Amino acid sequence: MRSGAIEQVGEVVESASSLALACHVHPDGDALGSMLALGHLAAAHGKRVVCSWGEPFAVAPHYLFLPGLDRAVAPDLFPHEPEVMVALDCASLDRLGSLAPNAKAAGELVVVDHHPDGEEFGTVNAVDSSAAATAVLVRRLADALGWRLTRDAALCLYVGLLTDTGRFQYPNTTDRVFHLAEELATYGLPIADLTRELFEKHRFAYVQLAAMCLARAQLDPDRRFVAAWITQDDLDRYGVGFEETEGFIDLVRRTAEADVSCVLRESLGEGLRVSLRSVSTTDVGSLAGALGGGGHSYMAGFQTDLPIADTIARIKQHLPA
Repeated sequence: MRSGAIEQVGEVVESASSLALACHVHPDGDALGSMLALGHLAAAHGKRVVCSWGEPFAVAPHYLFLPGLDRAVAPDLFPHEPEVMVALDCASLDRLGSLAPNAKAAGELVVVDHHPDGEEFGTVNAVDSSAAATAVLVRRLADALGWRLTRDAALCLYVGLLTDTGRFQYPNTTDRVFHLAEELATYGLPIADLTRELFEKHRFAYVQLAAMCLARAQLDPDRRFVAAWITQDDLDRYGVGFEETEGFIDLVRRTAEADVSCVLRESLGEGLRVSLRSVSTTDVGSLAGALGGGGHSYMAGFQTDLPIADTIARIKQHLPA
C-alpha cells in the first residue's frame, strides 16, 4: 500500500457529512464485517451512513446476528450519486454488481481492499495485499481518524478477521492477526458463540445436502485435486439457499489426498460460482485469474457460464498431473 493511503482515506471520510458504504456481491464475513464496522464508527462520529451491496440482496443466515445488518438498505435505495462512496473488500468495480453505476457517479470513490489482484478503481485507494483482511485496514483507518472502537464495531471487525483467516488457519494468520484479535476480544466479545454461529451451526437440511454432495465428490489423485458441486436442483430439493452454502468449501478442503479443492455452486441467473482453496504451493489466485476471476494464493474463485463438467476439466488443465 502506498505510504499515506490510509491517512488520505481518513481525510476524505473526516470531511464527508454522509458516507455510502458498499461491499462486494454475495458478501462474506470480511466484506460485511468491514462495511458494518466502518458504518458503526462513522455514525458514532455524527455522519449519516447507508450500507448496501449489489443484487441479490441477501446474506448467509450465519451472518444475520451482525449488529447493524438490519439497517442495511436494498441496492435500489442506495444513493444514486453519493457524496462519498466507500467500496470495501472489492477487488474491482464489477464486484460491486448493481452498485457499480452508483460508484461511477460518486463525487469521491474510496476503495479499501486487501486482495493481491485488487484494482485501484477509486479516486482514493487504500489497497494492501499484505493485510490479512479488509477488517485490518478498517482498524487502521479508525486509528488514523483517532476514532475509538465501539463494541459493535469490534465485533464486526472480529468477524471479518476470523472469516478471512479461516478461523486463524490460513497462511495469512500472522502475529499481527493475533494481536488484533486480542485487542478486539477485550470488548467483551462472545468468542465461543461467534465461532459456533459462523462455522458450526447449520440447519439439518444443510447437513443432508452436504452429505449428498460430498458423496458424489470427485478426487483426482494424480493432480491431488478434489471437486464437489451444488446445483440449483439440489438447493430446491433440500430447501437450502445459495448463500447458506458459502462454507461448503471448508468441508471439501479437508480431503487429505488433495492439495487443491474446489466447490462449484449454481447461482440463479449467474451461472456457476466456483470457490478454490489450496493447502500447498499451488497458487489458486493465479489459476482463478486465468479463468476470469481472482483472489489470494490460497483462496480464490471465479464465475462461469460453462457446465460443471467442462469447468472442472478447465481447472484440471491448470494443475500439474
